Amino acid sequence: MYYYLKNLTPSQQIGALFVLVFGLLLLASVVAFLYSVRDHGDSPEAQAQRKELRRMDAILRTSWLMVLVFWVGWVAGDWVALTLFGFVSFFSLREFLTLSPTRLGDHRSLVLAFFVVLPLQYLLVGGGYFDLFTVLIPVYVFLALPLASALANDPVRFLERSAKLQWGIMVCIYGMSHVPALLMLKFPGYEGRNAFLVFFLVLVVQVCMVTQHFAARRMKKAPVAPAISQSFSWDSWGLGVLAGSLLGALLAGITPWVPGVAFSAAFVACMAGSLGHFVMKALKRDRGIPSWGTQGQSVTGASGLLDRVDALCFAAPVFFHSVRWYFGA
Repeated sequence: MYYYLKNLTPSQQIGALFVLVFGLLLLASVVAFLYSVRDHGDSPEAQAQRKELRRMDAILRTSWLMVLVFWVGWVAGDWVALTLFGFVSFFSLREFLTLSPTRLGDHRSLVLAFFVVLPLQYLLVGGGYFDLFTVLIPVYVFLALPLASALANDPVRFLERSAKLQWGIMVCIYGMSHVPALLMLKFPGYEGRNAFLVFFLVLVVQVCMVTQHFAARRMKKAPVAPAISQSFSWDSWGLGVLAGSLLGALLAGITPWVPGVAFSAAFVACMAGSLGHFVMKALKRDRGIPSWGTQGQSVTGASGLLDRVDALCFAAPVFFHSVRWYFGA
């Protein structure tokens, strides 16, 4: 597969990937729909099957969303993709903070986060100021926003409130902004093809998460941390990371790498994404919620968007900086 993809032109590569990915997603969606219309009855087993179908439907909708984002980025250009990811960050952060109550003293910081930090971060990405965009939030914003809250003269649970806001900004803005940043990197001999790196990252992480999910359901291993996740075990996690990494090696033809390097890049992304997803589960348990959306409908109107992109928010920075380190960019 590596040599087949490597010998195709970019237009042929996008056509081949379109047929492969959209075909598989369409087939999976049709099978899921046909299974959902069957009458499963009212037994406990039937209720468990319905619950599993809802999980499958969420996974499929996530996959469609990620592929659509890649397609928009390829067809519409870098700045349109940058804007799209900016809106994803906005609604993800809104979802996170809606389920993490704040006080009146935090309103200044919230305004700064949504209307100053978020657009500034994406403008730095669009301008290619990578050194500044990678330190803006973890260095400067981490001092500025708690200061804004402190100046509001409200010390009640100040540490907890500051941590919530900083966590939300790190995951939803900092992490997500690294995905379109891949489009702005410049490599010798790879000009105009950076959207394939976004596709590569999204697909390997998504395959890792899907494989881990189904492996956990079939293997029935004891969970590592049952109070946080009943489905996370080292065996299912290892299978998920391995599946994503092997897919990365197969897709090396659309990247600037040979299969061995592509395997390593996918391995790093899958590790970060899957473990980050586990961390986000711990945050949800702390908030006392099963998902960032309620019964599939988010309280923010974004339909549980953060549930769909949390793994990508953790995988993207690790993948981006690994790519920059490899090419010395």
